[in-house]
Order: sequence, then structure tokens, then C-alpha cells
Amino acid sequence: MAKKILVIVGSLSKDSINRKLANGLVALAPASMAFEFAELGDLPVYNRDDDANQPPAAKRLKAQIEAADGVMFVTPEYNRSIPASLKNVIDHASRPSGQSSWFGRAGAIIGTSPGGVGTALAQQHLRTILSAQGVKVMPQPDAYIQFKDGLITGDGQIGEASRAFLQKWMDAFVQWVDKVA
Repeated sequence: MAKKILVIVGSLSKDSINRKLANGLVALAPASMAFEFAELGDLPVYNRDDDANQPPAAKRLKAQIEAADGVMFVTPEYNRSIPASLKNVIDHASRPSGQSSWFGRAGAIIGTSPGGVGTALAQQHLRTILSAQGVKVMPQPDAYIQFKDGLITGDGQIGEASRAFLQKWMDAFVQWVDKVA
């Protein structure tokens, strides 16, 4: 049976370079993994007043996380941290108190940015937040990817210059999910 992986892309942009990276990574994965992308665009801003009657989008998200063997976070870096849309996902799925969907999930973080340090600070912040939620985040390898021409080919694949490195990352994620799930 295929392992279920939920992909959460922190960017809502239709032309997101992180969504392109996520799609390229999925193409590197073995057939033993089934990927589903979480929809974040219809998730309202988290409000504690809604805990007793969560919005349908939050219920859907929580069910996706709970059905997943692992979660792959692909995030941009906004203002030296994670995007609000990604924090919103984490907040919704961790509520109501005592009913978090995150605890014990296998997770991995990767991201790309045009800047020279990729998404290093966003990933550091995300790792801290996820560990507080009980997500078992893959410790290595780190992957702070600078987005530049050739990273993703015209047909959506990982470019030749980065393929071996990102295949190693994906292989490590597969092993991590097998170990934790």
C-alpha cells in the first residue's frame, strides 16, 4: 500500500516557485508514495472563537493531515520567516486545544527563494513551530534552494544541475516516513 503524503505549499501564488519545486520533487518520488496537495486558499484566518464549530476548510485540512503518513512542507521565505498562510494552516490544524492533527506525523521542510540563502530562516522558524506541535521533522539533509534558471525545466521537472541533490533529499524523506509512520 502506498504511503500517503500531504504536500503543503506555503505560497498561495498561482505562479509559485515553491509549488513548482513541490511538483518537481513529487516526480522524483517512488511509486510507493501517493501525494495530495493541501488547498490553503479557502482557509479563513484562524479565530479561536471558531474552535467549537470549525469552518469546513479547517475540517478538511485536519482530515487530510490525519490521513497522511507524512507531510512535506514546501515554503517560501517572507520577511525572514514563514508566510502567514502557512502559519494559519498550523494554527487551524492544532485546534481545538487537545485535538491537534499534527502530533506524531513525519514531516520534512524544503523551500526555494531567489535570495542567496534560499529559505534558511523560514525553515528554521518552521522547524521550531512544528516541533512544538509534535511533528517529527526530518533532521537531515537540509535543503536551502536558491531559485534560478534551470532549477525547474520547462516541463516541470527538476533541472539536471540540482537533480542528484534533490533526489538525495527525496530519498531521505521516503526513508524518514517509513521510519516514523
